[in-house]
Amino acid sequence: MDGAKPAAAAGGKQGLEEALLQIVQRHHHQSLRQRQQTDRAKKDALRSAARVADLLVDTVDGGVQELFVNEKRIELEARALLTTITRYRKQTDQWLAATNEINSVLKEIGDFENWMKIMDFDCKSVNAAIRNIHQS
Repeated sequence: MDGAKPAAAAGGKQGLEEALLQIVQRHHHQSLRQRQQTDRAKKDALRSAARVADLLVDTVDGGVQELFVNEKRIELEARALLTTITRYRKQTDQWLAATNEINSVLKEIGDFENWMKIMDFDCKSVNAAIRNIHQS
């Protein structure tokens, strides 16, 4: 019976080693699988992050481009407005000069009319004096 124990012990030891070996192999395979899944997830996350970054850059670039186009349009409109203002200023200056000239002419007409009234009064006074002299 003593010979049966070492054989059973050797058989049990071998079964234990095989079980441990299977556990180690299973653990190794699971670790490999988990590492592969982690690597895939990491690559997917990097691809997703790169895509998000590209989309954000495209969105920002699109907004910047739109702002640039709007800025150019506003600059062109401002230049056109300045040109219009300059043209209106010249026109207004011409109208002001013409109005001042008309006022000056009207003043001269008023002065001439006043002079004619004075001359009429003086002529009537001279005429009355001559009549008085002639009647006396």
